[in-house]
Amino acid sequence: MADQEEEDLRTALRMSMQQLSPPEPKRSKPRDSPVGAPTFSSEESSEVKTRMMQRELMAAAAEKRMLASKSYSEAVGSASKSVKKEKEFGVKDVNLGKKMLESEANQLFSMVFGDKVSKEILAQWSNQGIRFSPDPETSMGLVQHEGGPCGVLATIQAFVLKNILFFPHEFGKIASNLAQNSGSSRLSKSECVASNNFAALTEDVKRRALIRSMGEILFLCGANRNAVIATLSVPQNSAEGLGYSPGNEIMSNAFEGLSIESGSDLQKVLRVTTCTSQESAFQSLDAALPVFQSRMGALLFLISALLSRGLDMVQADRDDPSLPLVTAPFGHASQEIVNLLLCGQAVPNVFDGRMDLGGGMFLKGISKSVEVGFLTLLESLNFCKVGQFLKCPKWPIWVVGSESHYTVLFALDTSVQDENELEERESQIRKAFDAQDQSGGGGFISVEGFHLVLRETNIKLQPEKVDHLCSTGFIVWSEFWQVILDLDKNFGGLKDSTGLMGKKVFDLYHFNGIAKSDLNGNQFGCGGETAIQRPRLTKLRVSVPPRWTPEEFMADVAVSSASGGNESSGKDVEVSKPEPSQHAPLVDCIRTRWARAICRWAGDPPSIV
Repeated sequence: MADQEEEDLRTALRMSMQQLSPPEPKRSKPRDSPVGAPTFSSEESSEVKTRMMQRELMAAAAEKRMLASKSYSEAVGSASKSVKKEKEFGVKDVNLGKKMLESEANQLFSMVFGDKVSKEILAQWSNQGIRFSPDPETSMGLVQHEGGPCGVLATIQAFVLKNILFFPHEFGKIASNLAQNSGSSRLSKSECVASNNFAALTEDVKRRALIRSMGEILFLCGANRNAVIATLSVPQNSAEGLGYSPGNEIMSNAFEGLSIESGSDLQKVLRVTTCTSQESAFQSLDAALPVFQSRMGALLFLISALLSRGLDMVQADRDDPSLPLVTAPFGHASQEIVNLLLCGQAVPNVFDGRMDLGGGMFLKGISKSVEVGFLTLLESLNFCKVGQFLKCPKWPIWVVGSESHYTVLFALDTSVQDENELEERESQIRKAFDAQDQSGGGGFISVEGFHLVLRETNIKLQPEKVDHLCSTGFIVWSEFWQVILDLDKNFGGLKDSTGLMGKKVFDLYHFNGIAKSDLNGNQFGCGGETAIQRPRLTKLRVSVPPRWTPEEFMADVAVSSASGGNESSGKDVEVSKPEPSQHAPLVDCIRTRWARAICRWAGDPPSIV
């Protein structure tokens, strides 16, 4: 009903805007009129005037209502149509905002790149737009051309996937097989779909999801109070004719000779706008989208995030503010940049909370739950420990870090993060242990901390077992964990005498935005097979044995149809030969989230570099 009423009001508004002249009264001798022109009696003329007045009143009400409406769907969804209908995207739209002070621009440039930055790194960050892949199979993904800004692109990508997969009602009907739940404000679960169904996404849906995601991240950086949007001043003779085409050549030409090699260069062209509501931020981002799609897009979004947080707050977040945010010598986005975009704070570490080093010194980590998470290959190499905030985000989407690149891992079903009773118990014990771990992720705690863990988790160990664990003066997680595995549930352990140990089976998808050779997409021509250069989307089938099971039970389990394929009971399984697991560095990352996961895929192995 609301949609019909709105359509009626819009119709009335359009009718009122038509250039109609009031009909003249009928004459005894009519004037020469075009064939088919209407004539009216005095009564008819009065009736026509009355109808026109009614239309004008309806139109005025419609206009008032439409102007008062601040919803995202009207602010963003109709922006493209209104711009094309009323005017071309002109210089006034591009040059929104004000100049920065030169001192602030110098501080910003130094914070990002440092005092000595190579032209190669500047080129990487000045030649990466925020654009979707033209390839149908990876059309939901942002394409990366340069090596440095992947941390920015991967984080935006994670939020775009969140909005497309779990908030489809925000953008209308995306695809018939992307499930939506009209009875709630968001989806609690999304049905699995094949990877090639992402080709069904329309350009309008992707654009709206991108705008919403960028605005969401910037408001996260602005502590949900404001978002600062940084754009570039465009010469007036270059601004005419700008539109919403992702490959807009006019915008590319406008920035063709632009070079930013110092804070002074940045100050001359940068324009900033502060938005205090998400609706106004969506409108500003929509208007400036061609600028973010240009070659300066990734750098401008990073600057927007830093300004939204505030430069002084960014420096206060960091453990060592003297280092540039873009790391030398290869120009990669630092963990501080990724954390800023994920949680709104530019902290350098990935563990939960902060670590007390004594003497009033702390290392700062993640302080709150996040929408999308983070996994890293470095954890599998024992260089760091990712906390539960990043490992278990609200939505099953993770930015994946390697030594030199960031990609995205995601699921289409939120149940991949569901835990049964024993898994929840394990998470509780591990969280309590990690809270006492002052070794920087080394996996051991003090005797005093160990007794706190036992009390907090209500674990009842025999005195001789406690003495044995404490004999060296510190307690190692692996030894403590083995004791927990052998301790019955009734005493706070994980030994399950019932044998009801389920096995989780689910699908994950991995997206690498940088164009690589894809042998899965072979094309045949007169010259034989040729590999396609494009982003990669890989579907992985993941089997996760219970983490408390001994190694001899890590066999493939044939799950009966009655168990639904996700869990099995002791009555519904039969043990067969172990299923061989394919291996790639991504599997090591996945196993930091799901221990001993077995992963399989078709074709080329997924790449995280």
